[in-house]
Amino acid sequence: MALFRKDKLVKSAQERLKAETEGERQHRPFEAKLVSLIAVAWALYQLALPSVLIVDQTTERTVHLAFAIALVFLIRPFSRSAKRLPRWLSSTEGVALADWVWAVLGALTALYLALDYEGIALRAGSPITRDLISGTILVILLLDATRRMVGPALSIIAILFTLYAFFGPYLPDIMAYKGVSITKYLSNITLSTEGIYGIPLGVSSAIVYLFVLLGALLEQAGAGVFFTNLALAIFGPYKGGAGKAAVMASAATGLVSGSSIANIVTTGNFTIPLMKKIGYPPKKAAAIEVAASTDGQLMPPIMGAAAFIIAEYVNVPYVEVIKAAAIPAFASYFGLFCITHLEASKLGIRGLTKDELPLFWQTLKQGLHYTIPILVLLIELIYFRHSPELAAFRAIVILVAVLFYQEIRNARGDGKGTTEGIKNTFVLIKQGFVKGSLNMITVALACAAAGIIVGVVNMGIGGMISAVVEYLSGGNFFVLLLITAFACLVIGMGLPTTATYIVMASLTAPIIVDVADVYGFVVPLMAAHLFCFYFGILADDTPPVGLAAYAASAIARSEPIPTGIQGFLYDIRTSFMAFMFMFNPELLLHGINSWSLALLIFLMALIGMSAFECCAMGWGLAKTRLYEMPIFLTAAFTLLHPGGTATVLGVPQEYKYYLFLFGLAAYALALTMQKMRSRLGQPA
Repeated sequence: MALFRKDKLVKSAQERLKAETEGERQHRPFEAKLVSLIAVAWALYQLALPSVLIVDQTTERTVHLAFAIALVFLIRPFSRSAKRLPRWLSSTEGVALADWVWAVLGALTALYLALDYEGIALRAGSPITRDLISGTILVILLLDATRRMVGPALSIIAILFTLYAFFGPYLPDIMAYKGVSITKYLSNITLSTEGIYGIPLGVSSAIVYLFVLLGALLEQAGAGVFFTNLALAIFGPYKGGAGKAAVMASAATGLVSGSSIANIVTTGNFTIPLMKKIGYPPKKAAAIEVAASTDGQLMPPIMGAAAFIIAEYVNVPYVEVIKAAAIPAFASYFGLFCITHLEASKLGIRGLTKDELPLFWQTLKQGLHYTIPILVLLIELIYFRHSPELAAFRAIVILVAVLFYQEIRNARGDGKGTTEGIKNTFVLIKQGFVKGSLNMITVALACAAAGIIVGVVNMGIGGMISAVVEYLSGGNFFVLLLITAFACLVIGMGLPTTATYIVMASLTAPIIVDVADVYGFVVPLMAAHLFCFYFGILADDTPPVGLAAYAASAIARSEPIPTGIQGFLYDIRTSFMAFMFMFNPELLLHGINSWSLALLIFLMALIGMSAFECCAMGWGLAKTRLYEMPIFLTAAFTLLHPGGTATVLGVPQEYKYYLFLFGLAAYALALTMQKMRSRLGQPA
């Protein structure tokens, strides 16, 4: 019976993964060619924006949404249970007649704002019947497209906010709202850049698409396999080497993918079987990959779509977001690196043998060219400080040149000649364009649908919601953070990270800053936005949904829910880091202008995270005893927030960095106690 249940869960996980990451519809040949043509056209349009095409922001956003909404109706059926519905309405074998209509109508209504921009601007606030009909159709089709591609949660939340906007006057006093008319609602949501066409969709169009395309092209070229093999070659021989390689490979893949699911299916297919082979239980092997891949969205320079939106909302250059996110991201990954080592120590897991490992120099030689576009991207962003879209565009241009080199080299090596290599390159580029566009649909629709929520909030509901949240927290800053974190996890179970961040940051980020100021805490707006971002990411492996856990468990043949719980436990370190940088903004390098001080904070953060894991995992050099846990926690807290320890001990803040020595001494004391105990032969 237990075996049946496990097989059923694995099948459910595989079906869930396929449903969320692939189109279920089987296209006829001409339909497949049309979808590919639209996807390639979308890619070429986006590549033209930072190079040769000059359009206004409104047109840019409307065309971006038109491509996304047309594609989703062509690749996703109305219902997964198509047999219960008429074939003209829903079909998994070929595009249903209704979907052809919705695709055309969705694209036209998405373009409506650009097509009649001057007329709409002249009658601002007084839309005519045609405006209202177009706006209504767009909202309905957008919500249905989002339901098909993202799942029902985001559409339901948008509908609830919309209903609240209309029926607010009829609710009890504590929840009452003055309400809006259909004219005002559609004017804000569909006929301006305050709703659907707001900042999130603008960032999606101008920036995110190019980074997603860069990741898709790298993946098609084989960069994911290269990063995985390189990580195995470096860390494979050591204790729990396959687990450490999974962490490094996911971090490297996260540089370009910005997606936990893409990370898992790219690196997990290699690392999870290897982790199982050397002794990691299936559940823990999958959970390590889940935690590593989920945190890929924390890794600069891409960090998922939300990071670019953070830069717009906080009104800072994107390089400032990279700077702020660097220490928490590396510390979080170092903590997971420690987890793999400690798990291997507890389970007595060996490293991989020489025969099981790829050769380092051979692997590096074969794939070193994949690092060129990434280095170009980093130099453009950090050294030249060019805009993210320009940096991504130039990295893609370099990557295309690299692809020509790679395919011509491979073709000539196989004796097929240069012409065959050039032909293969164009095929690879086309596949990358199609994959990039299909990967982008979810982000574009999530940003557009979340724009409905943001638009409603900006009509006046935001103030009321802020007052309710502040009332629930009782004015307590820590409780406010707990409410925000819990809300991000709950909402994020059914939403993409980007949508979760947009919703929560719109509602709570300003409140966090204001309440912190009242109680004497200095919380930069960047920290509040990153806090929402972090917990939105953690929702990817939060049971009972946790799509990342479903993806990894399908590969590991483990049960999804226990895998999700284990992955969530591993990700406690990321939650801990998020709370730490809220109380100590120096972890985000806020106000830090010295390279030496920044390096010191970085090193202490890494050591502090390792001390925290010795407590959380119950193992350091030996099994951690209860009386050793407070010592490890003291070390971790002091190394990550010396100012907090200085306040507790009554040390002046100007001397707080000297307390790093206190934290290091506490960590050394706890490890020495464990070392002595193990030498005396006491049972671990």
